Amino acid sequence: MPRSAAPDAASDRIHDAILVDFPLRGAGWMAVTTPAHRIPSHGTDQLGQRYAFDFVRVDDRPGVHVHPGSAWQTETVGGRARDCFAWGQPIHAPFDGEVVVASDGLAEREWVNPFREFGLALRNALTFTPEKLPLILGNHVVLRMTEPIELRSGDEVPADAPEVYAGFAHLAPGSVAVEAGQRVARGDLLGRVGHTGNSTSPHLHFQLMDRPDLLEARGMPCAFRVYDLQGETGWMPVAGGVPGRRERIRSVGD
Repeated sequence: MPRSAAPDAASDRIHDAILVDFPLRGAGWMAVTTPAHRIPSHGTDQLGQRYAFDFVRVDDRPGVHVHPGSAWQTETVGGRARDCFAWGQPIHAPFDGEVVVASDGLAEREWVNPFREFGLALRNALTFTPEKLPLILGNHVVLRMTEPIELRSGDEVPADAPEVYAGFAHLAPGSVAVEAGQRVARGDLLGRVGHTGNSTSPHLHFQLMDRPDLLEARGMPCAFRVYDLQGETGWMPVAGGVPGRRERIRSVGD
């Protein structure tokens, strides 16, 4: 049976997190940005990012290798976006919901150069205006939860609790598989991981928030119902967990 994260784990800093399914499949996923490490996880409360995650996919080498090239290559000249392990991986609905926003068509940078990507992200942050929001998010989906809210703590959900929305950013162009107004069930395909918007390499930016307008949204904490965590002796199931920074995780059953 899956275990709950240990009481003294960093992930338990978020007590009343909302439980959702892990939206990615397969092994090798790693949260390089997570509220288990710090809050706000992205250093800001803007755009509903207080409890946001950034998930990359890595291979078996020690460290954070998102591309099959050597560390020297990926940290200097870079490599093709579609060669990165996360690129093109399916993103699934983590709960029953209704699609509020489905934005596609933004071109992808086909070559990941770390200096350029960092420079673009810094420039966008320093010169941000509401009109530049699509350049920050890239291709993206916003999903409204239509199933009952379940809290990690097991506590009763307050009657005046806000609605829950999930944001998925930086999707590959042409991969968004849903449209606004569409109803989806847990596990349905939403799109695929890409390298659009403020992205330093192909990854999924995932967050929960209290409204669909990111300019007004407040972030909401979330935990994942169950996933496997790689430890020194193998894979261990975790229930109601918030992945720690650079922990290697996989979806259950893979």
